[in-house]
Amino acid sequence: MKRLTAFGLAVTLSLPAAAADLTVYSGRGEALIGPVISLFEAQTGLDAEVRYGGTAELANLLIEEGANSPADVFWAQDGGSLGAVAPHFADLPAEVNEGLLPVYRNPANKWAATSGRSRVLVYSTERVEEGDLPASIKDLTDPKYKGRVAWAPTNGSFQAFVTAFRVAEGDEAAKAWLEGMIANEAKVYRNNGTQIEAIADGEVDFGLVNNYYLGRYTGPDPEYPVAQTPFGVGDIGNLVNVAGAGIVAASDNQENARVFLDFLLSPAAQQYITLEGNEYPVTAGVIPDPTLMPLDKLIEVSPHVDIDKISDLEGTLALLRDVGLL
Repeated sequence: MKRLTAFGLAVTLSLPAAAADLTVYSGRGEALIGPVISLFEAQTGLDAEVRYGGTAELANLLIEEGANSPADVFWAQDGGSLGAVAPHFADLPAEVNEGLLPVYRNPANKWAATSGRSRVLVYSTERVEEGDLPASIKDLTDPKYKGRVAWAPTNGSFQAFVTAFRVAEGDEAAKAWLEGMIANEAKVYRNNGTQIEAIADGEVDFGLVNNYYLGRYTGPDPEYPVAQTPFGVGDIGNLVNVAGAGIVAASDNQENARVFLDFLLSPAAQQYITLEGNEYPVTAGVIPDPTLMPLDKLIEVSPHVDIDKISDLEGTLALLRDVGLL
């Protein structure tokens, strides 16, 4: 074994750490996007340093850091957080959003969607009959669903949904629904996956999650006893949201940041996110995930909510604290 001399050790410890070519704040989980980052580094030769965390947490951090933020790119889990941070993003060339499917475009060109998803109802295939499925998410406050529904109030995507509810129907309506769910003994879980597992384990019969989680269970096990469905056409429970990324205006590495954003919209990255993440691609020509509802059907059932307008995360957090969910 080669021995390190005292001089060698001293020299090694005194060398500064190599600076990354790009710093990414990611509200997307490492399990999914770690391979995307590795592919980006392999294809471009650039080194990316990624700080993982909750989307809302990182959005607030970016806002607090302001011009002193070390981040070059913010890759968010939902459109609400992108809207909240938008004033801190650099403008993107119009062609970035023009290259996306129309439903996912950000007209202000402050950020770009990297994948699409929708909110869905998951349910037990063993204990729920078709006639027991609610037509609207608001129906879940009915006594027939008492103690049978899971939700995850601390989850960023759930909070984006509540923000959309507030935008679409007003704060009082959103508060009334939250209080109705609490009174109906909705059971709190940590995240989307734990809701699905609770259904399979018989703890609850229904859950409110993003569309892409169930495929992680039914892919390895087609007999997994959970299915998913949208609510009725136009119901706020079918909110279509996006993950997306923006370039931080204060960044000194905006050229590398643009390379990263272009990579996320490349066929290779879009195909990986679609098939491995069970999400909707935002560009044309990508093989769709066969487990998902077709995009045209998704658009048909989704409510008409401008993603740019679901940016009042602080108002939603205040509401959730007010009703005792945070």
